[in-house]
Amino acid sequence: MMSGGVDSSVAAALLRDEGHEVVGVTLKLWGGDSDSGCCSISDVDDARRVADRLGIDHHTFGFGEDFTRHVVAPYSTDHARGLTPNPCIECNRHIKFAAVDERARLLGFDAVATGHHARVVARADGSRRVARGADRAKDQSYVVHMLDQDRLARTLFPIGHLAKSEVRARAAELGLRTAAKPDSQDVCFITRASGRGSFLGERIPLTPARVVDTGGRPVGHVTAVELVTLGQRKGLGLAGGGAPRYVVDVDRTGPEPTVTVGSAADLLVDHQSVHHWSVTGYAAADGSADAPPPSRPVGLLPGAVLVQTSAHGTAHEGEVVPDAHHPGDPTRVVVRWQAPQRRVAPGQSVVVYEGDEVVAAGRA
Repeated sequence: MMSGGVDSSVAAALLRDEGHEVVGVTLKLWGGDSDSGCCSISDVDDARRVADRLGIDHHTFGFGEDFTRHVVAPYSTDHARGLTPNPCIECNRHIKFAAVDERARLLGFDAVATGHHARVVARADGSRRVARGADRAKDQSYVVHMLDQDRLARTLFPIGHLAKSEVRARAAELGLRTAAKPDSQDVCFITRASGRGSFLGERIPLTPARVVDTGGRPVGHVTAVELVTLGQRKGLGLAGGGAPRYVVDVDRTGPEPTVTVGSAADLLVDHQSVHHWSVTGYAAADGSADAPPPSRPVGLLPGAVLVQTSAHGTAHEGEVVPDAHHPGDPTRVVVRWQAPQRRVAPGQSVVVYEGDEVVAAGRA
């Protein structure tokens, strides 16, 4: 897949140089306004020109309906429900590593390659795992954590072993127009000019809420509780001058929606509940599906693991244990932190690593 950025450009070049038959594919996903450097007409043009420079064929695949159904619509619905979605993860889950792979199979291609800073590692038991990219500052293993054994067998991350500086240097050597192109970091279907509030306001009702401190004293108001997320510090319209204040609770069930703000310490907890839990980093005993080996309890992992709760966050040590409130349900677990950590906003992914390798994940 060629997004029109430098990473996917170099990924295509490396595969070409290794002797693979490479065809560049750019996705057209969003039909609305876009100025984020992703899903725009200029990106398609950049990808096409890079493909021409590399001497490979280039195609554009349209998955607009799938993108709206699996990414844009849930993004709005989740905000209405008080969740904090990650649309890039859902795009990877449903589009880039599902819809694209299915079409690639139909067209007879052996694998799908992307410019993500991640790696696929093979293990002695025959399983594969997503692993961190060599450039820790650019590591994207968190946002491709959902890849199961079947997808991993058909996925290539050609630049995962390179630092970003090396990627740009390689692009410059090849004379690629994307060599100095900035990275895309925004949600592709929300413009900088209009913003998230305007986008959601056209799709869901936005509800005002009062803001109180941890003692229940009023300190302000927000125009839309749907735009507030746990741990948020900026954009609350609070008077400055004192210690930083963060959103520590959002109550949408009372007679008046209420946002509670407090200190960073008020966000700390010793455990985190996780649902939609699945283990992907082990081969099944019969090789037919993703599952931990019989020696491991289904849905759980032994001993201390590293847990990451945001795309660019730091992984912290914890232990995965059964959820006492949902006994017998392997899709629900609890992460017990070795040291207190911030509560995770509902809807965000919780990704578990053994060393640098992804083994399981769920949602807060």
